Amino acid sequence: MLQKMGDGFRDFGKVYQDYCDSMNRLSLGIMELLGISLGVGKDHFKDFFQGNDSIMRLNYYPICQKPELTLGTGPHCDPTSLTILHQDDVGGLQVFVDNQWRSITPNAQAFVVNIGDTFMALSNGKYKSCLHRAVVNSETPRKSLAFFLCPDKQKLVVPPKELINKESPRMYPDFTWETFLEFTQKHYRSDEKTLDAFTNWIQQKTNC
Repeated sequence: MLQKMGDGFRDFGKVYQDYCDSMNRLSLGIMELLGISLGVGKDHFKDFFQGNDSIMRLNYYPICQKPELTLGTGPHCDPTSLTILHQDDVGGLQVFVDNQWRSITPNAQAFVVNIGDTFMALSNGKYKSCLHRAVVNSETPRKSLAFFLCPDKQKLVVPPKELINKESPRMYPDFTWETFLEFTQKHYRSDEKTLDAFTNWIQQKTNC
């Protein structure tokens, strides 16, 4: 950060790094719970995400004079594994549940946690990515802080063998986070079908 923004942001950079470290610890704790819930033990996914290449992003949504004509962020599932979101007191996040968009009321004492595409692949589809969007308004700007848990870029995303059987065959091919990230940055804008589109892309490259 100092290389990009200068020494005046040194204190801010420390706060930012401390927050990232805290979110990393929290996300690994969540991975323990997800491992237990899937019957593969608390350490399986926690160990997989040790030494991760996670991402932190600060979002700013300015006032929009015609909010009915635009979205702050269009409908999509995060390509990452897990998202831990802190909102300000301005609403805007919506998730798609029971075939309708539902607003998530901001709560300063809580985080919003979403499953992303990479963990859907790691769980062999047992956990589903969360389809969501952000809407804007004409009165107040909105800010949010998102931590995206991502595996090491070179680590192979493969579901544990306990989640694969005749009733639950492999749903997605092996891939690295680096390859999936490149796909979403250069070839495909993330939406609700990103993982399916990526699977087709991988299979086409393999068959060439």
